Amino acid sequence: MSARTASVTRHTQETRISIEVNLDGQGKGQLATGIAFLDHMLDQVVRHGLIDINIACQGDLAIDDHHSVEDCGIVLGQALAQALADKKGIRRYGHCYAPLDEALSRVVIDISGRPGLFYQVNFTRARVGNFDVDLFREFFQALVNHAGITLHIENLSGTNSHHQIESIFKAFARALRAAIELDPRMAQQTPSTKGSL
Repeated sequence: MSARTASVTRHTQETRISIEVNLDGQGKGQLATGIAFLDHMLDQVVRHGLIDINIACQGDLAIDDHHSVEDCGIVLGQALAQALADKKGIRRYGHCYAPLDEALSRVVIDISGRPGLFYQVNFTRARVGNFDVDLFREFFQALVNHAGITLHIENLSGTNSHHQIESIFKAFARALRAAIELDPRMAQQTPSTKGSL
């Protein structure tokens, strides 16, 4: 079986980003987006998804974090799509409930080839430190658009915005890990009656 890896570079007037992913990694990563809280959340994907991710971003943070957060979602989505290739043999679906103290989130993923984000999150405050929590919707929207996945994200409870976000990313990581996992019973079959995803 060929390695499920990808390397993507994206340079615009707003950001310069490079990323490497290994879907069958050991949960190791070098995360340098220039935004500490985003790095902390991506580290959840690395550790709980067992996906190796190296990402470096130089963005126009003097304006705000928006372009960097959105573009990191774009390149991560592109890298996932590239590494999944024809998607043969994967489980396709994944879901996870993840708590963090009082916060509980549910994430459901379909590696469908059809981008769709269904996002039900009501944060209890607008910022965690200096980070605008609304930017996470932009991150996930960019990711699904470029990965071609259907993603349902629901925060079911929570009073601390940090906990809400972290429980979302942990649930996302575990759901993604389940969906991209190779199913030995599929034996290189495409998990769709259409014959392609």
